[in-house]
Amino acid sequence: MKTDIQIAQEAEMLPIREVAAQLQIAEDDLELYGKYKAKLSDELMEKVKDNEDGKLILVTAINPTPAGEGKTTTSVGLGEAFGKMGKKATLALREPSLGPCFGIKGGAAGGGYAQVVPMEDLNLHFTGDFHAITSANNLLAALLDNHIQQGNELQIDPRQVVWKRCLDMNDRVLRNIVVGLGSKMDGMVREDHFVITVASEVMAVLCLADDMADLKKRLGRMIVAYNFAGKPVTADDLRATGAMAALLKDALKPNLIQTLEHTPAIVHGGPFANIAHGCNSVRATKTALKLADYVVTEAGFGADLGAEKFLDIKCRMAGLKPDAVVLVATVRALKYNGGVPKAELAQENLGALQKGIVNLEKHIENLQKFGVPVVVTLNSFVTDTQAETDYIEQFCRERGCEFALSEVWEKGGEGGIALAEKVLETLENKESHFKPVYGDNLSLKEKIETVAKEIYGADGVSYSPAAEKELQRIEALNMGDFPVCMAKTQYSLSDDQTKLGRPQGFTVNVREVYVSAGAGFVVAVTGAIMTMPGLGKTPAAYGIDVDDSGMITGLF
Repeated sequence: MKTDIQIAQEAEMLPIREVAAQLQIAEDDLELYGKYKAKLSDELMEKVKDNEDGKLILVTAINPTPAGEGKTTTSVGLGEAFGKMGKKATLALREPSLGPCFGIKGGAAGGGYAQVVPMEDLNLHFTGDFHAITSANNLLAALLDNHIQQGNELQIDPRQVVWKRCLDMNDRVLRNIVVGLGSKMDGMVREDHFVITVASEVMAVLCLADDMADLKKRLGRMIVAYNFAGKPVTADDLRATGAMAALLKDALKPNLIQTLEHTPAIVHGGPFANIAHGCNSVRATKTALKLADYVVTEAGFGADLGAEKFLDIKCRMAGLKPDAVVLVATVRALKYNGGVPKAELAQENLGALQKGIVNLEKHIENLQKFGVPVVVTLNSFVTDTQAETDYIEQFCRERGCEFALSEVWEKGGEGGIALAEKVLETLENKESHFKPVYGDNLSLKEKIETVAKEIYGADGVSYSPAAEKELQRIEALNMGDFPVCMAKTQYSLSDDQTKLGRPQGFTVNVREVYVSAGAGFVVAVTGAIMTMPGLGKTPAAYGIDVDDSGMITGLF
C-alpha cells in the first residue's frame, strides 16, 4: 500500500481558481500563494455575508489511542463523498502544527485517499499563518521586557509577568527558562516560559475574531502581567496592539486548498484541543457556511475536549448552531480501551470490545446532552470482523444513534457515501436543539465542575491553592462570566492518561488557572498536561528528508 505522502504527491491537483469556482468564488476574490493555495479576500466575505447559511456538521471522535481513529481522514472523506454525490460542500479544518509533524503524531492532512493537498505545504509552512502568530506573540514579549528595561512606567511586577514566549515546535527545554542574564544592558533577570504556538492566546484570538476590528479589540485586552498593586497590564497598555495586528493582517484571512477529489477545503487556524480550544477559525467556518450547502468541520482530539470546546466556547461566542455531529470510532481503538495490547488488536476479541465500548457510550451520552443529533461512524480496517461491526452497530442504535461504516481511507469519497447518506438522512429527519452544557451565569468553579462531572464523569474537582487564588482574582476582575477552556490529557476521559475506557470514582485536579482575556475564556490546567510538548525518543523528524529535485519524503 502506498504511503499517504506518495498518494498525495501522485495526485493531480486542479488550479485553485477552478476549485474556488465550485463555490462561485471569482478569481479577483483570491489572493494566490502559487497554483494550488489561496487566501480568501476580505471583499469576498463582505459579498457573501447575506447568503443563507448551509448545514454545519461537526466531526469528533472517541479518546485517541495509539491504534488511531482517523477523525481528519473521516472529515475529508465525508467532504469528498458529498462532492461525489453532487452536493455543494466544503471542509473547514485546522492547520497543522510543526510540533507533531516532527514529533510523533504526524501531520493533519487526513490519510490514504481522503487527504487535503498540497499535503507537504499544509504540514510545513503553508501560507505562513503560524509564523505570523509566533512573531506577534514574541513581539509582545519583547515590548514587555523592553518596557521594564526602559524605566517600567507601568510599574510591572517582574514576578507577575504572565505572558509567555512561543515557538511552533516540541521543545521541552524551553518550558522554564531564565532571561536577562548578562550585563545590566541585557534586561532584568527573571524567570520566563515558552508555550507551543498553537497554545498561544494569539492563536485563540485569531481563531475567534470576526474581523480586523474585533481582532484588535481582543489583542488589546490580553493580559500580559500585573503591576505592583496587583492590577492587570494589557497589550494596549504596552502600545503593542497595532504592530501585532499588522503582523497578523494576512494571517487573519482563511486559506483555500482542495481534497484529492477536488472538494474545496478552507483551512485556517490551529489551536490544540488538549491545551487550547481546538477549533478552526470562526471566520473560516462562517465564510464556509455562506459559500456551501454542507460544511464539514472538526474539533481536535476526543469529544470530551474538542467537541466540548467547539460547543461550549466557539458556538457560544460565534452564534453557531451545529446541525449534526459525526462521532468517529474504530474497532481497534475500542478493543484497546478494553485492555488489548496494540500488538494484538488485529485479532477478533468481542469480550474486549464489550469492555472498551463504554468509552464510545460516554461520548454518545455527552454529545446528546448538547441536543445535537449524533451519527456514529466506524472507520473501517481490514482486520475488523463482521461480528465486531455488527455488535457496535447494534450498540449505537440502542442508544438512539444512526450508524454508518466509513471506508474513506481506502476508497476516498466512494467509501464515504454510506456515511454521507446517513448524515443527510439525519439532517432531514432530526432537528438540532443545540444548547451549551452550562450557562454564562454560573461561577467559574461551577462551570469547571459541570464539565468535569457531566462530560468527564468525575465525582468532583480539587484545586491547588494557587488555582483557588487565581479564580478569586479573575472573578474580582469581572471575568467570571467567561466560559472555561479545560487543559486535560486527550488519552482519557479523566485527567490521568492511564485510565482508559470509562473511568469512575475519580477527581479532576486543577493545578493552575489563568485568564485569556483577549480570547474571552478562562483556562483550567489539570493533571500533568504540558503547554509545551517534548519530542519522543525517535522523533518523526528522523525520517523526513528532501531529495535533489526538491521532493519531500517521510511526512505522514
